[in-house]
Amino acid sequence: MARKASDCRDTPSVSGCSLYISGEEEEVVRASAEHAVSVHEHEDSPELRAEIRKALKDPLPGT
Repeated sequence: MARKASDCRDTPSVSGCSLYISGEEEEVVRASAEHAVSVHEHEDSPELRAEIRKALKDPLPGT
């Protein structure tokens, strides 16, 4: 399975979060959802995870 990445800098936030997560797709979706709930006060839902999955991109070289 190919690695994917999620970058908080792609979604503007009040906190100016710069977290970057890379790994296998399911790992990144799970970790990103947990981060969105604990830091950005989103509610974990299938819709949130679908948005995260849609926004995934190829990781930066070396990550």
